[in-house]
Amino acid sequence: MSSITKFEDLEIWKLAREICQELYLIREKSGLKTDYRLYDQINGSSGSIMDNIAEGFERNGNKEFAQFLSIAKASCGETRSQLYRVLYRKYISKEEFDLQYDKLQMLSKQIGGFRTYLQQSDFKGSKFK
Repeated sequence: MSSITKFEDLEIWKLAREICQELYLIREKSGLKTDYRLYDQINGSSGSIMDNIAEGFERNGNKEFAQFLSIAKASCGETRSQLYRVLYRKYISKEEFDLQYDKLQMLSKQIGGFRTYLQQSDFKGSKFK
C-alpha cells in the first residue's frame, strides 16, 4: 500500500475532481451553459467537495481534517440536490443524471467512511507530534 503524502493522492479527492470535470462538460454541451445561476451553484458546490478535502488534508490534524470532510460530504448532498434541477430543466438525460447521482452518492459514502476512520484513529496528525 502506498503512502499518502499529498491530497492529490487521495481517491476521494480524485473522484471529486472527476465529478467537477464531468459537470463542466455537461455545461459545455447543454443549455446549462446559459443558466448562469444554476451552473454557478453546481460548480461551486462540486468544487467545494474537492477543495474541502484538500484544505482539510493540509491542516495536518485529524480533528480538523474530519471537520472539513464533513463539509465536503455536505457539499455532495448540495450537488446532488442541484443535479435534480439540471435534470428537471432537461439539460441532461435521466441516464446522465443517474450516472452523476450514483458517483456523488458513492463519494459521499467514501468521505463518510474516511471521516469515521480518522475519528477512530490513534494518529492525530503531524500537527500534534
